[in-house]
This record gives sequence, structure tokens and C-alpha cells, in this order.
Amino acid sequence: MYILSGVMPIAPTIFAADESLDLPGQRRALDFMVDAGVDAICILANYSEQFSLNDRERGTLQELAFDQVAGRTPIIVTTSHYSARIAAERSLQAERLGASMVMLMPPYHGATLRVNEAEMTRFFETVAGAISIPIMIQDAPMSGTTLTATYLAHLARTIPNVRYAKVESAGAAAKLRQLVDLAGDALPGPFDGEESITLIPDLEAGATGTMPSAMIPDVLGEIVRRWHAGDHEAATGIWEDWL
Repeated sequence: MYILSGVMPIAPTIFAADESLDLPGQRRALDFMVDAGVDAICILANYSEQFSLNDRERGTLQELAFDQVAGRTPIIVTTSHYSARIAAERSLQAERLGASMVMLMPPYHGATLRVNEAEMTRFFETVAGAISIPIMIQDAPMSGTTLTATYLAHLARTIPNVRYAKVESAGAAAKLRQLVDLAGDALPGPFDGEESITLIPDLEAGATGTMPSAMIPDVLGEIVRRWHAGDHEAATGIWEDWL
């Protein structure tokens, strides 16, 4: 299985003034990221304002993304939902459209309705059982759910589809380092997020890439490529200049 690494920015959703979808603008945004040399594009994530979209708009944006990108770079689809059934249905639809991966937060609803690790495991097993493509688990602060490195490593070892984790909670570098140590080859795709603010410490900790917003993917791509090529001083210098 080919493992994605590098810079995989999240596509913003482009709205018109009346809050309808600006589809020509959406196509331009996707082209901008492809032209920046990204390693993949993630759609329908939190940065994409996924919670502002109805099901029809989600479908429109998915179909548009695959049409516009047209195989020029892999596409990752965010399929988060509190319902395992709906998350699995969304993930299967994404796979059928040609997604290279799906990304999900753990199930939660509102400020207090969360689930324990056993229930989260059943949730991710349900999604994994519906698809054959890899899963990235998103450790996002907005979910309010604690995903320990030990638990993420357990998921990677026990659910074959779980090949990636995006860590963007507080203390990301420390958690990534622990996760890499615990999961080993079972999790070949540890990523960071949160605008790549802690990118260099996260790369030092073992991250293989970053999933930022779509503002400067060309710059972040250069940083990651230089780092993986062993030119750590140059990578750090560019990162510090932009920080």
C-alpha cells in the first residue's frame, strides 16, 4: 500500500455573499493547491466549514473536487459523524468516488456527549469494515475527546485500515513522539495540523507530514521536502521565517 506523506492541505469551502456555494471559486482553490505541488488535498474538513454544509452541498463539493482535480493529486475526504452508520456510508461513498483516504474525528455531539474507548473502537471498526481504503484518525481539540497515544497505537495495531493519525491537540510533538514509538510500523502516517505552527518539532518527533490550511502549501511543502532530504537547517530556517 502506498503511504501518503508531505503536505496535504485542507480545501476551504468557497461561499458566495448569500452563503450559496461559489463553485467556480471552489475550482480555482483546488487548482491553486494542485499548482502549489501538494501531496494530496483534504476536503470537507473542519477548516472547510463542514458543519455549515447540508448533505446536498457535501455531495456537490465531493463530485466537483474529483472532477476538477482529475487525478492530479490524491483526495482525502473527511467523513466525521456521531453516527457510525452515517460515517460508514459517507466513507463508502468517498471510496467509490476515488478517495485515497478518509479522515474522521472520534464520535461526539455537543459539549458533553462523548463516548468511551470501547465505543470509539466499535465506531472505527464499523467504518473500517465498510471500506478498503485507509483511515486517518483526527485528534482535534474541538471534539473534546481525549485520544491518548496508547489508544491511537492500539487502533493502528488492531484495525488494518487505520494507517494515519493527525495530531493537533496541545503538546502535539510529545504525543507524536510517543505515538511513533508505540505504534511503529502499524502507523506509517503520523501527521500534524493546526497550521503547521509546531511543524519542525513535530517532524523531529517523527511526523511524516502536515495537514494545514491552504494558505501557504508551497512553502510548507518546501520545508517538509528539505527536512526529509536531511537539510534540517534550511527547513528550520524557512519555518522560522514564516512563523
